This record gives sequence, C-alpha cells and structure tokens, in this order.
Amino acid sequence: MRVTAALRRATRRDLLLDVALWVCLGFFVTMREDPNDGGSWPQVAVGVVSLGVGVLLCRAAPLVSLTVAVLCAAFDDPELFTPSYAVAMCAFAFLAGRRDARVRPAVLVFASYAVAGLALSLTYDDRLWVWFAQLTSLLGQVVVPWLVGRYVRHYAQLVADGWELADRMEREQRAVADRERLRERSRIAGDMHDSLGHDLSLIALRAAALEVNRNLPPAEQRAAGELRLAAADATARLRDLVGVLREDGEGAPTAPADETVAELVKRAQDSGIPVELQQEGPESPVPGMVGRAVHRVAQEALTNAAKHAPGAPVRIRIVRDPRAQALSVAVTHPAPPGGAPSPGLASGGTGLVGLDERVRLAGGALTHGPAPDGGFAVRARLPLAGAPVPRAPQAPVAARELSRARRQVRRGLVQAVVAPAAAVVVLGALILAYQEYGASRSVLTRDQFDRVRPGEQRATLLERLPDHPLDGPPAGVGPEPAGTDACTYFRTDRFELTPVYRLCFTDDVLSSKALVDDVPNEELR
Repeated sequence: MRVTAALRRATRRDLLLDVALWVCLGFFVTMREDPNDGGSWPQVAVGVVSLGVGVLLCRAAPLVSLTVAVLCAAFDDPELFTPSYAVAMCAFAFLAGRRDARVRPAVLVFASYAVAGLALSLTYDDRLWVWFAQLTSLLGQVVVPWLVGRYVRHYAQLVADGWELADRMEREQRAVADRERLRERSRIAGDMHDSLGHDLSLIALRAAALEVNRNLPPAEQRAAGELRLAAADATARLRDLVGVLREDGEGAPTAPADETVAELVKRAQDSGIPVELQQEGPESPVPGMVGRAVHRVAQEALTNAAKHAPGAPVRIRIVRDPRAQALSVAVTHPAPPGGAPSPGLASGGTGLVGLDERVRLAGGALTHGPAPDGGFAVRARLPLAGAPVPRAPQAPVAARELSRARRQVRRGLVQAVVAPAAAVVVLGALILAYQEYGASRSVLTRDQFDRVRPGEQRATLLERLPDHPLDGPPAGVGPEPAGTDACTYFRTDRFELTPVYRLCFTDDVLSSKALVDDVPNEELR
C-alpha cells in the first residue's frame, strides 16, 4: 500500500530520476560479468534486478532498499568491500537519511547488520577480523551517508521553517509596531484636542465679549459674532475628529493637558512611588511637541517601573543644553527589591514602541535597555526645535533567522562528520589491539617446535601450542605438502610475519613440520 501510494505521489520528474539512479547503480554491477573475476552474467542480472527493486521501494521504504543493497554486497564479498555495490549502499543510505526522519528504525537496522555480520563471521569463518572489516565498510558506506542525508534533510527543513517563522514574526512585529504608532498618534491628536480646544474656547469666549460690546460698530460686532461661531464650530469639529481617532472604550485623559513633569512626579510620589526628579540647565520654554514627548517619556518609564520593579526608586534626570539646542531625559531604576533583575520588556514592549514614535515625531531619538546594575533605563534626546525624524529601516527578521538556522545546521553537519571519524579511530584502535593480541598469542618458540613430533594426535598436540594460529599461510611461502588434510601456521617472531612454523596434519595426525619462508621449504625433521 505504501509503495502504491508513493508511486501515485511521484511526478514524472521523480520517475525519471529513479530510472537514472537505477541505470547508474546497475552500471557498477556490470563490472562483475567477468568469470575470471568471480562473476557471471546471471549474477549481474540478479544484481541489477535487485537494485531495481530497491529503487522502486526507495521512496516508500528507504531502509528496505538499503537492506537489499547490503545483502547484495554481502553475497558478492563477505567483507562488503565490493565496488559493484558500494555506490548503491552509499546512495540508498543517503536517501534513507534524506527521506525518513525517524532515527530509531535506522539505528535498529544498522545494529542488525552488525549482529548478523558477527554471527556469520564466527559461524563460518571463525575470524573476528572479518567482522571488523564489515563494521568498517558499514561505517563508511552506510552510516556516514545516512548521517549526511539526515542533516541535509534537517537543513532543508530548517531553512523552510526559518523562512516561514521569520516571515510570520516580521509581519506580527510590524503589525504590533504599526498599531502602537497609530495609538500614539491618536494620543497626540487627543493632546491637540485638549490644548487647542481650550485655546479655541478662549477665542470663542473673547469673540462673544466683543460681539456684545456696544462700544463697537455693528459691523465689527457682526464680525466678532462670526468669529465666535467659527471658533465654536472648529471646536466641535475638532472634538468629533479626535473622538473618531480614540480607540473604543478609551476615555478622556485623567491628567491635565498642560501637566508638567514636576506635577507628574508629584502625583507619582503621592501614589507611593519613590521618584527623584533632577533638572539641570537653564529654565527655558520648549516647543509643545518636545514638552509632551518629555512628559510621555517620564510617564511611560514610571508606568514600566511600577509594573516591573515595584518599590524600586526611580530617578528622572532632565538636562537642557543651550549650546547644542537639545534636551535629554533619562529615567532609570535599579533591580527590584530581592535582587531579581528587571524583566525589561516582559510585557511585550508595545508602550515603548509608541513612545519611540512619539519621540521620533518630536525630532528626537529614544534608547532603552537593561542597566549594568540589573535595572532598566529609558533615555531620550530631543532637539529644542523639534522636527520629525525619518524612521530608520529595520534589519529584516527573516534574514537573521535564516542565518541562525544555517549556522545550526552547519554545526550539525560538522558533528555528523566528526562522529564517524571518531568511530573510525576507535574501530581502528580496536583492530590494531586485536591484531596485536593475536600476534602475541600466535608465536611458537623454537623449544616448543622442537618438542613437536610427527605422529602425535592433533587434539593432544594443539593443547601445548599457542591458541591463536595464523588465519592462513602468508603470501609467498610456497605450496603445502601433498597428501595433507590441513596445515596450521605459527609465527616465529612477534613482529615479523615470515618465516613461520608450519604443522601439517593427515587424518588428524601430525604428518610433517617445517620452517617456511618466502623461499620454498627447508624442512626440519
């Protein structure tokens, strides 16, 4: 069912790629058609068909395809060092890691390969080094490509998720920032209503006084009446416009429109907040936008301090610099009582976003962040002749998220290469240790060789000999004597492979013994 479903989902491009993969893998199998090389055309046909089945199953069950390639390689060479199927094992292992996100099934399959190889090596060859060779081949041709495919999959997934997440975060942040800017502008409109409405009301009141002044000519009284009506109408329109700009449920401001920072501090102190106000520089009038921005900085900072660091003393410092024609305000507070650091923007920082818009529209710049003592600081610098400052472009969040995802995957790929390399080093050390152990246990001394007599039973004789004979005759030692059933070889020296002692048996009886070297045999009777 899974295979059928996978074939239905496969596009024409996928099918062409699968056919190309089969042709490529089958090409390497055709190198085994030479009978002199241990191959044949029937063997090639079986291998090509098996790989075709593996390619067919690769999309639905990639681990099954890998197992098919490993079995073909094992039948071709028990040590799995076969060029005919090496490419197939690497390709199917890579595709298994690339297409299947599960780890446990792959680990179980790899472990089954190792256990089956150990059982076959001990059952049929009784040579542990064959198993070491199988592990080395599996590590290089199966595990490493699987890890590479797995992390390629992670890379592609992380890139896709990073783009999606970063794009969503960027949209949400822009929406929140835009909403806060609009809210701040509505507050500014409310401030305009509170201040301009009062001024227009005074104009209407004075115009009304002129309208009823009998010392003025009738024409001027009519003009004063028209001015009164225009001021009243402008006040009504301003009230209606600002009422539309205010958010649903937002009431009229509770603080006076012309409240100073000193009055704000006094209200905060009356409410129990320990606030210290420090003003430096000459007293001089500031533009309305600048004054309201300073008031809003102090107000927002006091609100954040009361929310995130209740009980911590707040310091407000306002400095007027006539030479630079600038005014700076800083509101700082230490960590809250108990030593816990101030959470800063734990509530989302939307108030600070609106405050930044207010300061920008007044021509200044706002900075905020954790203080060295663990508290929080809000600072603004405003020109005395305020003018809006263009908003600086923000670095796209998507690019930063993508860069972070790439760094993480690169580290994962490095680990995927380092881990198999470390495993190779450990396996090589085990092989060398095993070879060294076998060499030390396969040395037959000259005294032991001299005490060996032809005619002794094999079972009795082997009890007095080293328990790790060589796996076979070294290269170039010449043919074994005719009429013997089997010969056993022992080292004469731990560090030299030749010459060796050879003991030959016929019907489990020692028939001959000899010291053999690369030059054919000099026998010692």
